[in-house]
Amino acid sequence: MKGPQHTRTFEDLVAEGAAVPTEGWDFSWFEGRATEARPSWGYAASLAERLARATAALDIQTGGGEVLDFALRSAAPEAPTLTVATEGWPPNVAKATALLRPRGVPVVASPEDAPLPFADGAFDLVSSRHPVSPHWAEIARVLRSGGSYFAQHVGPRSVFELVEYFLGPLPEEQSSARHPDHERAGAEAAGLEIVDLRAERLRMEFHDIAAVVHFLRKVVWMVPDFTVEAYRPRLRALHEQIEAEGPFVAHSTRHLFEARKPAADA
Repeated sequence: MKGPQHTRTFEDLVAEGAAVPTEGWDFSWFEGRATEARPSWGYAASLAERLARATAALDIQTGGGEVLDFALRSAAPEAPTLTVATEGWPPNVAKATALLRPRGVPVVASPEDAPLPFADGAFDLVSSRHPVSPHWAEIARVLRSGGSYFAQHVGPRSVFELVEYFLGPLPEEQSSARHPDHERAGAEAAGLEIVDLRAERLRMEFHDIAAVVHFLRKVVWMVPDFTVEAYRPRLRALHEQIEAEGPFVAHSTRHLFEARKPAADA
């Protein structure tokens, strides 16, 4: 169904999409403008169940802290005695700190590709939602014997219909990146045992060009050189396509990943 945004001009919509703040992982602005089906496993609720059983938990690449905050609220009063989060992007560090500090959760500013700044065996649960790239050796190092890694990862060719609309066909090595089989091999090479690995392909719809602009500004690795000015002709063509044919359809890919560090006496 067309909403009032469809009566607005291309320039108005692009300007709106370019002006929306991008900090954090709150996607509520997209309501009515874009949709994405959710994985069947319900990551945040499943994380809450695991937090309720943990004593020391680490959430890596926490974004704005929204998912961890929800999971901790859901786990209360059985939340871990110690919970720590890391984040590498300064605006998100500030956002996550403001959100999680009242829960007693420190947010450590740590680049995504840096070693985790924690002692060996410090945590019995390590979690992450949509890490850029899991550092398996570091995850295994900071887990206690018998501890678990629980995460939702972005899978291969996620939203590639939109990415390739702007960039054209991508090489096979790029389109096969993030494949769950590769990540399984990486986790096992670090000494972790795979407990659960499930993948789903999920429908997305973009109902106006403002949603496309905001999405590409927020999820910056999709089209790394994206700016409105650089891609204005393609944006205009996509705007006209949406106006004529309806929502632009893409598909996200997600996989649920749970791994365990073997017990020392196993």
